Amino acid sequence: MTTPVIRPTTVKIDADTKERVKRLAEARHRTSHWMILEAIRQYVDREEKREAFRQDGIRAWNEYQATGLHVTQEEADAWLAKLEAGQDAEPPECHA
Repeated sequence: MTTPVIRPTTVKIDADTKERVKRLAEARHRTSHWMILEAIRQYVDREEKREAFRQDGIRAWNEYQATGLHVTQEEADAWLAKLEAGQDAEPPECHA
């Protein structure tokens, strides 16, 4: 396995944020660099998941526009109620 190439970059932050990061880093026995890198990683992970969710919604909407297939709110609510009650229920059939 190869080690990824790490390249330096510059991030400009205001003095207050820099001090807050420094305090947190000291409290966690980490470096400010580690804290900033971890924050960026978590942000990117979260935003990638959010974008994937958004794209799924767009695909679902486009599929609905093309086919008209759907379930009603009542059908979805009834199915979810069964799942919440611990029943093993199949999702409702889509219809036009």
